[in-house]
Amino acid sequence: MGLLTLVEDRPTPKAVYNWRVYTCAAIASFASCMIGYDSAFIGTTLALPSFEDEFGFENFSDSHLAFVKSNIVSVYQAGAFFGSLFAYASAFYLGRKKSLWCFSLVFLLGAGMMLGANSQRGLGLIYAGRVLAGIGVGGCSMTVPIYIAELAPPAIRGRLVGIYELGWQIGGLVGFWINYGISETLAPSNTQWLIPFAVQLIPGGLLFLGTFWIKESPRWLLSKNRREQALKNLCWIRNLSQDDLYIVEEVAFLDAALEEQQMAIGMGFWNPFKAVAKSRKVQWRFFLGGMLFLWQNGSGINAINYYSPTVFHSIGIAGTNTTFLTTGIFGVVKTCLTLIWLFFLIDRLGRRKLLMIGAAGGSVCMWIIGGYISTIKIASSKDTVTQPLSSGGVAAVFFFYLWTAFYTPSWNGTPWVLNSEIFDQSVRSLGQASAAANNWFWNFIISRFTPQMFLTMGRNGSGVYFFFASMMILSIFFVFFLIPETKGIPLESMDRLFEIRPVWRAHDQIHDEDLLREHEFRQDADGAGLSVAKEKLQTLERASSVA
Repeated sequence: MGLLTLVEDRPTPKAVYNWRVYTCAAIASFASCMIGYDSAFIGTTLALPSFEDEFGFENFSDSHLAFVKSNIVSVYQAGAFFGSLFAYASAFYLGRKKSLWCFSLVFLLGAGMMLGANSQRGLGLIYAGRVLAGIGVGGCSMTVPIYIAELAPPAIRGRLVGIYELGWQIGGLVGFWINYGISETLAPSNTQWLIPFAVQLIPGGLLFLGTFWIKESPRWLLSKNRREQALKNLCWIRNLSQDDLYIVEEVAFLDAALEEQQMAIGMGFWNPFKAVAKSRKVQWRFFLGGMLFLWQNGSGINAINYYSPTVFHSIGIAGTNTTFLTTGIFGVVKTCLTLIWLFFLIDRLGRRKLLMIGAAGGSVCMWIIGGYISTIKIASSKDTVTQPLSSGGVAAVFFFYLWTAFYTPSWNGTPWVLNSEIFDQSVRSLGQASAAANNWFWNFIISRFTPQMFLTMGRNGSGVYFFFASMMILSIFFVFFLIPETKGIPLESMDRLFEIRPVWRAHDQIHDEDLLREHEFRQDADGAGLSVAKEKLQTLERASSVA
């Protein structure tokens, strides 16, 4: 059916894989462009000589400069942490569409405030603006993955949520290159460093305008008893008529899930909290979702994103423009690999294999880079002269990009996909809020302390790389023993998926259970096909019980 389509377990009309569902996902993913751009531009902007001169950084000691830079970066993550929690309330009462409208507006206000900072006013407007912008992106980071997951057909759910990650990388690509471009074309001035801050307004504005066009989630509308609008939106998104069998089945699945939620915990605002408090199974899923972001941030990605000049200087690359160029290439590599992940890996290779392969390969690269850095002498951070790299330095840069090749199509976006899938309807919004808050909490920890880590951990900061390498090794065991494969599993089947032990066999068993139910539901399967499905299901159940 083409590059942008996949066949579901149940017969699926080609019309389901239409431009509308992809466009809604793409517009919502302007939120991730905002996040990706910030993670890339802020570190290199703080390293611009014009920014350093504006705020007198040359007069700071190394420890005080590290403190100031870490505060500028990390207040954004602190705001995002609270924004992701606020988003639970807005997503419940206002819906997904209006929540995105509100949080994009908050982001625009914060981004606008930063443009008022200068040497006379000091850094106060940057601090305040970054807190507001952080609240905006935090709320969006909770809302967008769940919105896309609720719109997506199961067969391309990973791919559509992956568009969110693609937006992150596109924003990052612009952020990594913009400071190289202005440092090459503009003389140092107030305008030079203001331009990167102003560019934030572009993805924020596009998201704000796009929220007037996208459709509200049919799942949320049904939960609010707005059935007519839910059916209208679902038919528009699927490009099918209301009496099409595919629509009838999907609405039946949604109704069944909502009825089960009503019977289990009710539909009130506080009911999901009560459900989490009463159920160890639900608590366990919340724990798994949050821990995925511990391992993601523990890999070192946000230390590299936010402090790329510091990272590349530790490898031995000197000179502002050379550092910016190396950082820009890093952004290109990430974006290209994200496209491969999005179109070829996430819905084919699956979540578990990607995470384990990425962690294993990335860990080896980090050990090698750290070992090299511990043996060399690093020039002063104020050195602006480009120094040729030794053969060892060239090898370290190669392994850095190889680490990127392992990390990007695995841990960069897959935790977001998993967290958009693993929670059932009754606690999905709360679960996504928890996952997003965990992401921003661990993001804050890394961004706040990375400069100090490079000053204190090992010779030339080599201990930082050893730390990240160790975290990636531990994540392999976490995924193998605790995370089941969710590829192609309907959202309504996640409860059963997480009940099956061992977890590495859960996916196949659920797949065949759903196959059996589909035959029974349609009542038009031939006897041989039904018999084969039953036999295979019984074989899997016997194997699972023995294990």
